[in-house]
Amino acid sequence: MNVNLGIWKILNRVVLVLLAGAGLVALGLWYLPLIKQNERERKEIIRLDTEIQREEETGKQLNAAIQSLNHDPKALERLARERLGYAKPGETVIRFETPATNLPPQP
Repeated sequence: MNVNLGIWKILNRVVLVLLAGAGLVALGLWYLPLIKQNERERKEIIRLDTEIQREEETGKQLNAAIQSLNHDPKALERLARERLGYAKPGETVIRFETPATNLPPQP
């Protein structure tokens, strides 16, 4: 016995394809917030890695300065002259001050 379903066979397949498509869309919508959160966290990781590299470079520079001050007497002398204004006997220290630019007008 051969029954011709005609249009119902085609409609059945269309409905199954539409249900499968709707299922895929629902699955995509379900995971979309997780995908966005994952993207935000990856950007944060990249930002933090960049900050870590910058801080490591700063640390290396500070360690080099510490080693220089601990082992190089000329570096220590230069620092004392610059920051504390020390001078050897007979030397004259000249300091330059930056001009104040935000003063109120004189009457």
